[in-house]
Amino acid sequence: MKIRRVGAAGLLIECDDADRVEDWRAELWRRREIGELQAVEIVPGARTILLDGVAPGTEEQLPQWEPAPGEIQSEGPLVRIRTVFDGEDLEPVAEFWGVTTDEAIQRLVDTPLNVAFSGFAPGFAYLRGLPDAWAVPRLAVPRPRVPAGAVALAGGYAGIYPTASPGGWRLVGHTDQNLFDVRREQPALLTPGTRVRLVAA
Repeated sequence: MKIRRVGAAGLLIECDDADRVEDWRAELWRRREIGELQAVEIVPGARTILLDGVAPGTEEQLPQWEPAPGEIQSEGPLVRIRTVFDGEDLEPVAEFWGVTTDEAIQRLVDTPLNVAFSGFAPGFAYLRGLPDAWAVPRLAVPRPRVPAGAVALAGGYAGIYPTASPGGWRLVGHTDQNLFDVRREQPALLTPGTRVRLVAA
């Protein structure tokens, strides 16, 4: 774990892997909730966490708080995503996994997912929880347009496109749920720490 200062009141924590990011994110949120950490923003990434608006002395405190690997589990809200499994890459994904399409769908609905971080587009959440053996490669040539609501896989992540955009992830289905709406108090439906389950619609 490395800590770098970013600007006047920001710190960047660099972690070894995504598991440590999740350990740190949960620990920092807990510390802030009980008043031991002052931070305006806690923003996880694939291998980093950005703390913004931190109090003086936080940089020295962080090494004392380092969480034990795997001890902290997400207790975030649960969001169920109603999914129609009709994606054009569902059959190739099933073949890659060595199972039938029905078995692939069952794997996806049976697997608890967790929002690791957001990026790419407003409201796009990178979902962890799929076993490493299920990681599928991106398309060699990205599609010029992926429809809003597309449920997709790439590498070790699942994701849902909140708006229509280009993309190279493997499409396995779609949802009609609104992933991002600026009129809501919290525009993004899926935020870091949120637990997610895909439900066959």
